[in-house]
Amino acid sequence: MNFARQIFISYAHLDNQPLSADQSGWVSLFHSTLQTLLSQRLGAPADIWRDDKLHGNDDFSDEILDQLASTAVFVSILTPRYLKSDWCRKEIRSFCQRAEAEQSLVLDNKARVIKVLKLPVEPGDAGDQLPPLLGRLLGYDFYEIDDEHVPHELDPAYGEKPRQAFLRKTNKLAWDLAAQLTELQRRPQVTETAANDSAPKPTVYLAECSRDRREARDCIASELACCGFTVLPAERLPDDEDEYLAAVDALLERCVLSVHLVGTGYGRVPDGDRQQSVVVLQNELAAARSRSHGLRRVIWLPAGVTSPQPAQQAFIDALQTDAALQFGADLVSGDLETTKSAVHAALKPPEPPPTVPVAGAARVHLVCDAADRKAVVPLIKRLCAGGLEVSMPAFVGDAAQVRETNRQLALDCDAIVLYYGAGDEAWKFHQQNDLRKLLGSARERPLKASLTLLAEPPSDDKEVLQALAEPGVLDGLGGIDEATLAPLLAALGVEGTP
Repeated sequence: MNFARQIFISYAHLDNQPLSADQSGWVSLFHSTLQTLLSQRLGAPADIWRDDKLHGNDDFSDEILDQLASTAVFVSILTPRYLKSDWCRKEIRSFCQRAEAEQSLVLDNKARVIKVLKLPVEPGDAGDQLPPLLGRLLGYDFYEIDDEHVPHELDPAYGEKPRQAFLRKTNKLAWDLAAQLTELQRRPQVTETAANDSAPKPTVYLAECSRDRREARDCIASELACCGFTVLPAERLPDDEDEYLAAVDALLERCVLSVHLVGTGYGRVPDGDRQQSVVVLQNELAAARSRSHGLRRVIWLPAGVTSPQPAQQAFIDALQTDAALQFGADLVSGDLETTKSAVHAALKPPEPPPTVPVAGAARVHLVCDAADRKAVVPLIKRLCAGGLEVSMPAFVGDAAQVRETNRQLALDCDAIVLYYGAGDEAWKFHQQNDLRKLLGSARERPLKASLTLLAEPPSDDKEVLQALAEPGVLDGLGGIDEATLAPLLAALGVEGTP
């Protein structure tokens, strides 16, 4: 698409008044900083303009209207004054109306309106005087809220820490704008045929998080966007609990990966009966999507993270012990760079399996605790007598080599049986978690079965699993015979064992 101008900054002049005579106004500083950073990102001078004139009751000039119509991106600096300004409301309404008429206000899930919040405001406070789109957009918060719930603008005049935060936030905005402007510029050259021939990169759900993880979230979002991935949610999600759950579920349907950043804060709580935070709700929905459709997941829970909020501490504890909450996820306890590596690894397309069929006997990999090596001998003999090959984990050697050996054994088999005997409940949880991660890896042969075999000694957990009688659980607490192994043998196409 061809635009005469790149970016327009819409602001209230009251918000550009300097704090002292020897300083620039906040909007002027924002403009100049964004100009420099964006020019560096584009590799050419950025064209950013704003209206420097003070307007009273003047008519909205045709000159401004014409320039807005030929501007690629509209940046609104929202403040309490902005919501009250007739002139600011005219600017944004005119831009959105023209763009909507051309069906170009939102392109490729990206709005051509950017919301910068200098102070916390709700666009709904202006009634119907602002376009509805503004209320749905996720904004760039140029303020922080202290422990007493007082907002502080990211203004370099307040010291070194706010200055650095101001630069980081402006840098992220510059990266996002550079990507958007580049994409808008390319649109006329992309023919319909070329667009259909090039497969778009997948979509990632980067979950809403608590305030202490927002900077990390911004970092991951920018990196994914620069690599060509679509990141959701791209708009503000509803405050009503039922509407929120429906919206998140709909977004997850479009994604191949969800990323959850867990910190010390509990996060926003939608209005509803459950009174659970968005962090908890999104994880629950993503786990369900992983269970039903194989959604890949990454959860970042840095080692040692605790929370002074009881609800959040309970969630942190549950994440580390409850398999249902962690289902389908790679739980990362390292730093942010480790998490970003895990995200990129999860997005790496798996290598296609070989087309040459694998000949030979079916292979069963028996995962057990070291204390069960003698107890599983009768089982191994029974399976081998039925024409099956059986492998067991390596237990002794260099830790890295043992880990790689066991990974390869699990990848090279036709069926995996988790022998739940001497291992305790925590051991079972970690083994199942590791196996879930491996199931998403490239394999030389399709996995025909992944089963858990309950074996002596009995325990409360095993008795619960026995009572549930789920399809993936083999009950061997009363002894292991052909009936116990029937689901495994059927999956492998074996008639029976002696």
